Order: sequence, then C-alpha cells, then structure tokens
Amino acid sequence: MNSSEENAVSGMSAGRSAMRMGPAELVQAAAMARRFYLEGKSKIQIAEEFGVSRFKVARVLETALERDLVRIEIRVPAELDADRSDALRARYGLRHAVVVESPAEAEESPDPENLGEVGADLLGELVDEGDVLGLAWGRSTIHMAAALDRLPPCTVVQLTGVYDAGTAERGSVEAVRRAAQVSGGDAHPIYAPMLLPDAATATALRNQTGIARAFEHFDKVTVACVSIGSWEPGISTVHDMLTEEERAHYASLGVAAEMSAHLFDADGRRIGRDLGERCITVKADQLRRIPEVVAIAGGQRKGPAIDAVLRSGLVTSLVTDTSAADYLLTAGPAPKSALNRSDPDGV
Repeated sequence: MNSSEENAVSGMSAGRSAMRMGPAELVQAAAMARRFYLEGKSKIQIAEEFGVSRFKVARVLETALERDLVRIEIRVPAELDADRSDALRARYGLRHAVVVESPAEAEESPDPENLGEVGADLLGELVDEGDVLGLAWGRSTIHMAAALDRLPPCTVVQLTGVYDAGTAERGSVEAVRRAAQVSGGDAHPIYAPMLLPDAATATALRNQTGIARAFEHFDKVTVACVSIGSWEPGISTVHDMLTEEERAHYASLGVAAEMSAHLFDADGRRIGRDLGERCITVKADQLRRIPEVVAIAGGQRKGPAIDAVLRSGLVTSLVTDTSAADYLLTAGPAPKSALNRSDPDGV
C-alpha cells in the first residue's frame, strides 16, 4: 500500500471515529462539557484535570455540540422580544433597546404598565453608586418608579415640573421620592407646574430656593429617564395643558412629538422653542450632555412620536413594546446613530 492509499484509509478511519463515539469517549466528553458549560472552568483547567492538551479539549467540546451531547439555547423571558430589540438597537444606533410584548388587551393604549416594570429593571442595571438619576414627568416614568425594587445609592433629581401641582403626591414628585427611598440617596423634587402662563412667571419660579437647588443638579445628571408624547389629546401632557389656539399654532409648525416640554418635528428637529421659556424643565442641551438618557414609551399610536425623538439625538436607550417597534423598524430612511448626540438643527 503506497502512502496516498495509507492516507486515504487513515482519513476514512478518522471520519468513522468522528461519526461514532465509544462509551469512554461519550463519558469523557460529557464530563468536559459539564466542567466548561456548567462549572465555568477554562479549557486549560480541564486539560490539566484530564491529562490532555487544551486543543483536544476544544475538539471534544466541538464534537459534543455536533453529537447533541450539549445543546445551547438562547432564552429570554417570554415577554421580551430579543430579535426586535436587537434590530431596533441597530437601526437607531442605540446603546440599549428593550422591546416588550404588547398586551393584547391594550394594543392601542400608550405606554402599557409593563414598560415601566422593564424600565425599572433596566435602570437597576444602568445606575451605579454615586450617579445622579434624573426623572422627567410622564405616566411611564411614574409606572417605572413604582416598580423599582433595587437601585445603588444615588442622588435623584426631578427634571421637569408636574402636570398638575395638585397631583404632585401621585406624580413625578412621588416618583422622585420613591426612587430615592429605594436607593437610599438624596431626593430633589420640584414643587411647581411644568407649564406657566408666561416666561416671567417661569423665571421667578426657577429662582425659588427649592427649585433652584434641583436645577443645580441638572448638569450633574448621569442617567435620565424620560417619557415621549404624541401631539394629540391624552397622549401629550403639554398638548393637554395648552389652549386650542396654542395647539393650533404649534401644529402649524409641524410638531410631531413632545418630550420634557420640548417639541420636535418628524425629522427630530426642535420647534416652538419659545414654549420652553414658559416651562419648568431641563434644557435640551443639558439632556444632550447626559451620558445615558432612557426613554420609556410604547403603543402603536406613539410610533411616529418615538421615531421623531430618537432622530433628535437626545435619547441613547429605549424601552418600548412590539406595537411601536413594528412601526419604528419600517419608519422611513434609517436615521443616524442616536449615540451621535449632535443637534439635527446644527445649533
């Protein structure tokens, strides 16, 4: 038998060996796989234990996968949609995108409560000890704060006034207190309406001691949580606070979304900036400098508004639901990365 014939026979023998493992090989492969996948041991540690090379360990582990001795499954809780989450993150260039299954009974409702629960878990991951957490007004933010059960020690500051000062105890003031209670840190609430009749009144309120103290923390915020509103009744607190004449004026400018009393057109450009002069709220430029801005917003009706705000470059992460995600994944041309925090207006 010449050398080429010997090599052919050797190759056939190796192929048969790879296809069928004897009982000793099966037991060894199972043991190695257990050490690697369940006990977290390195290939070098396994090699030393079994008296073989780390290259053989790698081959055995590969064979264990091929022979179905080991099955690797990527599983997330049923309510999380991993595929949509990853696609949404990639499309908008977000740091984090978490998509939750829309409740069947609330498909048309904005901001289902389960978004707040998932948002609370996400903040528990993102906030580190010593951070300054900023919370803006919004139903989803209030749901998130109510669901919080873990936060490292951090300062919590309110980023906007409240929708109605008479409901402060049930709204964003209470959300700030709740987050501070969970974290054990200081709370800086704002006892003032979000929207004032005129700029002079807003300026006077900003200079009041308690409100000014909260404003001093805005430039120190490291993680912020915000809500997004569509420009329609019941889905935008700012829309609901304005007169019919004012609503018509801003609609004529092309408003598509609202976040923290800032208005945006469909391309993410800020419009109606005069409104901000009447509002108790964090400035857009301050939001842009915050390293992590998490928006919690969902529902099919909010899809266009979420798209507009993501295009503004003010948001780095998003918690939403499948109804909104399906719209966002097909909404016009792909935007620039949200992590490019430049202003679409160029100012």
